[in-house]
Amino acid sequence: MNRRQMIASTAATALAAAASPTLARSAKGALSNMPVPPVAKKIPVTIEQLGRVRVDDYQWMKDDNWQAVLRDPTLIKADVKEHLTAENAYREAMMASTLPLQAAMFEEMKGRIKEADSSVPEPDGYWEYYVEYLEGDQHPRYMRKGRVPPFNIDGIRLTSVRVLHGPELLLDANTLAEGKAYSDVGQATHSPDHALFGYSEDAQGSEVYRIYVKDLATGELVGEPIESASGGLTFSPDSQWIFWTNRNDNGRPDKIFRRPARGGDITLVYEEEDEGMFIGVGRTSDDRFMIVGIGNQETSETRYIPADDITATPRVVEPREVARKYDADHWGDRWVIHTNADDSIDFKVCEAPTGSPGKANWTDLIPHTPGRYIEGISLVKDFIARQERADANTRIVIRDRAGAEHEIAVDEPAYALNLAGASEFDTTVMRYGYNSPSTPTSTYDYDLATRERTLRKVQEIPSGHNAADYVVERLNAPASDGQLVPVTIVRRKTTPVNGSAPLLLYGYGSYGIPMSASFSTNRLSLVDRGWIYAIAHIRGGSDKGWGWFLDARRFTKKNTFTDFIAAAEHLISTGHGKAGHIVAQGGSAGGLLMGAVNNMRPDLWAGVIGQVPFVDVINTMSDVSLPLTPPEWPEWGNPLEDAEAYDYIASYSPYDNIEAKAYPAVLATGGLSDPRVTYWEPEKWVARLRPATTSGKPVLLKINMEAGHAGSSGRFDYLKEVAHDYAFAIWAIDKGWEAA
Repeated sequence: MNRRQMIASTAATALAAAASPTLARSAKGALSNMPVPPVAKKIPVTIEQLGRVRVDDYQWMKDDNWQAVLRDPTLIKADVKEHLTAENAYREAMMASTLPLQAAMFEEMKGRIKEADSSVPEPDGYWEYYVEYLEGDQHPRYMRKGRVPPFNIDGIRLTSVRVLHGPELLLDANTLAEGKAYSDVGQATHSPDHALFGYSEDAQGSEVYRIYVKDLATGELVGEPIESASGGLTFSPDSQWIFWTNRNDNGRPDKIFRRPARGGDITLVYEEEDEGMFIGVGRTSDDRFMIVGIGNQETSETRYIPADDITATPRVVEPREVARKYDADHWGDRWVIHTNADDSIDFKVCEAPTGSPGKANWTDLIPHTPGRYIEGISLVKDFIARQERADANTRIVIRDRAGAEHEIAVDEPAYALNLAGASEFDTTVMRYGYNSPSTPTSTYDYDLATRERTLRKVQEIPSGHNAADYVVERLNAPASDGQLVPVTIVRRKTTPVNGSAPLLLYGYGSYGIPMSASFSTNRLSLVDRGWIYAIAHIRGGSDKGWGWFLDARRFTKKNTFTDFIAAAEHLISTGHGKAGHIVAQGGSAGGLLMGAVNNMRPDLWAGVIGQVPFVDVINTMSDVSLPLTPPEWPEWGNPLEDAEAYDYIASYSPYDNIEAKAYPAVLATGGLSDPRVTYWEPEKWVARLRPATTSGKPVLLKINMEAGHAGSSGRFDYLKEVAHDYAFAIWAIDKGWEAA
């Protein structure tokens, strides 16, 4: 053992000794070098459901008072806190040798961020709004400055007036975060008359927000803070009212409220009776209406309130119908509806009269074309833009009121083209961004009438970056049923493709969310170390259209898992990896994927990283008190009422399918305040997985005791978490625990 190994080993043993009452001892009684993992107590609980019986030894890890814990993590049960603390100490001890690597990667990642930076300003009337970071800041500053003509105000083109307002600070989120372990601004927005500024803050990571309204003339807060809100807020078009979504004790959005923007009585606008629906509130693009959006994974409904009758009861555009999705916006003189109605699997765009927006009056504006998935639309006065997706790439199509179309497309094998739309209605300019796995983001303003584009910003990499040093590839992996699964790859040109390079394979595959072939400065810390980074665009996402999603949900969910395995096997066949030399990574529902492929093909992986992993599927989908359970029955099935759904979920639920076998090294992460994937899911997974594995490879748990689903709120603190996970990947490939 060299000196560096001795130092790491001593540090690991000291950490374990300080945090755990149990130390490993050799047969002679001396302390061993290997930290001892915590052993979770077993309290068997028998659960009978639809004639099925399962036994859960670790149900005690769920705090029965979890709703209160989300709002105040200090209320966590003592035995749960003790176990989580021991798990964190064990992981720190096991990975002590990676601390220099973590520090080095953190500095690399930080060095790729332009610390003093700002967004491209968004024009609105006489003002431009933007976000900036100062050197060393963890959180953003929300700013505005006077706008330089030419621009339109109420249809009048201004060319000579110059607004001389200098930069004005609206909110410093660093000041808001002072003295807090966690602080996240969910939304920050100005009123249409530019007199007020509203923002929401989550101060514990539980996604329970408090809303504030600030008078920009005086700098003072007006009205009482709004409690127990979701993150969003919207001012009425006349700036006199504020609307928001309530978050109930079970963490679900259930009501829309309004009050006078400067304070006053609160009025219920809408209450959703179906606990399986999400709700939200906003304005139409032309500010003619307020919109209440209602929906889940397969069904949606829109209600509207005329801006000139703002206290009216919301009216229904078209009553909800199971398996029909639509969203509605207003285009000056008509409604525009984006929908999958009439078997339009990949969606179409319809129009309807302002006074009669029901489906009986929907006429096709942009017809359905199979294989061309219309992800969404953006409206300005004389143009409609849409973002389409096919074969895991995107394009933007512009259409004028006469029906003439042209597209913005990119001729590269893998890229991300993102329509940002416009912050004004009376404009001909929309914004979009472009990047690829090797190319930093470029932000453009595009004139829809002249087709001229203006480059507004190129992402700067202070430590230096040359896109020509990297290779981006797009492969198609054959799935077991003949479907072709796109796989995006980025590597350095000098990295060999002969199976010798370590490979990180990332996947998600749920809810119709696609994984874009986008640029990430963080993953360069692996790629520049000779790793190959790959993204599997598996079914369950919408990477190849909405049908790609429909082919891997409910009773076809296992296609998500087999697609990921097929991607890994194809990468092995092409020399991009080799079995046992791959690290798999995914988070949230992607953590379910990690748990499933860990059970199905443990031989493929050197390590598995399950970030906030949804692994206790049968228990979670049977617990109606949890925030996401009823809304997600369309995605997974309802095991409380449907025996077939119970059996199918039970056949793949990672926690329920652990058995004695040679598992790879596993890292599970979570957040104590996470309302989406509760902390006890990764905790239970590790507790059951560790005694089952026969490989001798470590199973580790990292619980952030001061954050929720998205991890740390500060931009630098978050980088430390990424560096930790990437260090685990390298440690898993190198079998770093053998030197402990």
